[in-house]
Amino acid sequence: MPSLQSSAALKARASASSVQSLLQTYSRKPRGLGRSLSSYLNHATRLGTSEIVHEDAKMNSDGESDLASSSDDVQSPVRVRLRNKKISTEDINKRLSLPADIRLPDDYLEKFSVIGPALLEQPISRRLRRVSLSEIGFGKLETYIKLDKLGEGTYATVYKGCSKLTENLVALKEIRLEHEEGAPCTAIREVSLLKDLKHANIVTLHDIIHTQKSLTLVFEYLDKDLKQYLDDCGNTIHIHNVKLFLFQLLRGLSYCHRRKVLHRDLKPQNLLINERGELKLADFGLARAKSIPTKTYSNEVVTLWYRPPDILLGSTDYSTHIDMWGVGCIFYEMVTGRPLFPGSTVEEELHFIFKLLGTPTEKSWPGVSSNKDFKRKSAEEAMKHSYFSDLGNRVMSLPDTSSIFSLPEIQLEKEAARPTELKKNRNLGILSTKTM
Repeated sequence: MPSLQSSAALKARASASSVQSLLQTYSRKPRGLGRSLSSYLNHATRLGTSEIVHEDAKMNSDGESDLASSSDDVQSPVRVRLRNKKISTEDINKRLSLPADIRLPDDYLEKFSVIGPALLEQPISRRLRRVSLSEIGFGKLETYIKLDKLGEGTYATVYKGCSKLTENLVALKEIRLEHEEGAPCTAIREVSLLKDLKHANIVTLHDIIHTQKSLTLVFEYLDKDLKQYLDDCGNTIHIHNVKLFLFQLLRGLSYCHRRKVLHRDLKPQNLLINERGELKLADFGLARAKSIPTKTYSNEVVTLWYRPPDILLGSTDYSTHIDMWGVGCIFYEMVTGRPLFPGSTVEEELHFIFKLLGTPTEKSWPGVSSNKDFKRKSAEEAMKHSYFSDLGNRVMSLPDTSSIFSLPEIQLEKEAARPTELKKNRNLGILSTKTM
């Protein structure tokens, strides 16, 4: 017969084996189990009930099992963590990479706490993360409430909405799916790029909802775009605010270009601004990842007014300068309140450009036919221009995800009232005088 010491050692090894078996349930899907986190938790709960509690264990007053004491009978440290660790909302948010303001469903934390500590100690698979997000409410239309219709295009309609998870406003971009064609390539491109672009000056993609009839992209909500901001200011933006908007545009663009991403559709309507003054690049439907320098692209990109001359002339071999030309046009528009080159056709657009800058020659534009040797300035270099010197040095060393307004010395100036509003107020004053 084995000694008492040998028997205790066998029990300890059995305990460790049982806990290891429990932990392994998270790296594979049990046979016949449903595709939800509840199923995982229920299965693991049953597994834990049958395997972790030993029939011959003594029970203390606190309900915990106590094996026969022995110098070799040491309790598994994993088991101690399973017993003592208390799961918090912060733990789940960090584990699933969720925003800090997410409001987890009332029963979700309780479900997760059943065996959640074990899950936190194991590598989480994509499948388990996906079903966990689904349990919380991501990927479901009922999680979001439509409020107002903001605009409609060829393929999509944009709504102002509200998230039930955070109670924050969101923008819902509902893309119609054709039965035969499926999702537009612009939507696929936008999703694939935005999921990897995390920056304070790039709009955040919160969620993706796919149904048979539509693909809905859930973005952070910003109050207006730069075009609306210009209209509200009577096309006269405070010169200090012009500088802040331009710097943020260059900052977001520099981040994209460092990652070989070309936006290719810069215009005031695609630059979103919130009440704080934060500017963010949006609408990456025409963006491309330029991973191979010699690759050629379409020249049917960028709204006509913001398209560089080499693209207008048919060049398909371009790089980051396609965005930098647009930056210059937008800068002029913010300062003057009117577009720089408002052509209605390619020919008229080229005419406006050449009329202002002169018709290019081989002397003024060496290699004008190919444009390969044309000297161009990058967004990174433009941010270092003396024009931005009064913003200080700290704006240049901010983390990518930090807003420039996180610095106390950076503040948006109050805009003057637009002329139409002043006229309206004067008219109201006249009316009130006549009625007295």
